[in-house]
Amino acid sequence: MEINITGRHMEITDAIRTYVTDRLSRFEEDFPRVENVHVILNVEKYRHMAEVVVQGGNHLRVESEETSDDMYVSIDGAVDKAEKQLRRARDKVQNHNKESLAVAEVEIQAKLEPDEA
Repeated sequence: MEINITGRHMEITDAIRTYVTDRLSRFEEDFPRVENVHVILNVEKYRHMAEVVVQGGNHLRVESEETSDDMYVSIDGAVDKAEKQLRRARDKVQNHNKESLAVAEVEIQAKLEPDEA
């Protein structure tokens, strides 16, 4: 997974760079389809904005944005929002067909009951 960090109107310090990479390291484990993450950090007067753009296979693209008074809080919020969107996209792809399992169980029990009676 490739991580790009861009700073607008600010300098990206080593502390911020390591904080962002530590927060995004969970994406590699939980979401293997993620190929590229671009983090854009912006400062305007007292507003610290963080934007996270995640791109992955099968046309997966997730964008999240957070604004606060502290850059670290903004980074946390944007990463949490992106993670929530990725989790929702992953669950959408997975087959959670519980109804068909319940129907199959009923059919199996119906087949067993006439034999027992």
